[in-house]
Amino acid sequence: MSRRAKLVLTVSDSHSDSASSGATGNSRFDKEGFLRNLQDWSLELAAEIAQGENIELSEAHWEVIHLLRRYYQDYESSPANRALVKYLGRELGAEKGRSIYLLGLFPGSPAKLASKIAGLPKPDNCL
Repeated sequence: MSRRAKLVLTVSDSHSDSASSGATGNSRFDKEGFLRNLQDWSLELAAEIAQGENIELSEAHWEVIHLLRRYYQDYESSPANRALVKYLGRELGAEKGRSIYLLGLFPGSPAKLASKIAGLPKPDNCL
């Protein structure tokens, strides 16, 4: 079974490194600031990563983050924008399954930024 297949979506009780140090000087993150070990993710770490990206997480952000982690558990990959929009539309309804909705929450590249905050690998086709 692959490392991805073994992903357990639980919240870690503690973490020793701060996400604010991001990609520089912190071996927990790759050069783009993505978490190297999926099991290191926690709600607190997600909030720290988001803060480093100048995002204050709201209930709407958490809804997307949790759905992203469920998507990863089901499909063993981080979705690209189109797949994420389609998945959100199916799971949350047409109003939230729109690119403009995601851009309002995660500016720039929603799938990439939301995956980073969710502690998942960078989607394959994101630059």
